[in-house]
Amino acid sequence: MFSTGQLIFAGLFFVVFVAVIFFSYRKDLKLHRKYYKGTFYILLGFIAFILLLFLMKLYLKG
Repeated sequence: MFSTGQLIFAGLFFVVFVAVIFFSYRKDLKLHRKYYKGTFYILLGFIAFILLLFLMKLYLKG
């Protein structure tokens, strides 16, 4: 399916990509705290909505 070189490249790319994202986030952490207050509640709302849809699907199917 994939050659050894492709798998090595994919692994290295993933590690470097995650590292760059992590350091970029750490650098901008003060700005995130200042301008994006309350976004955690929006995330919880999305998760609750998806959970509600899933439960409705299970309830209406049975």
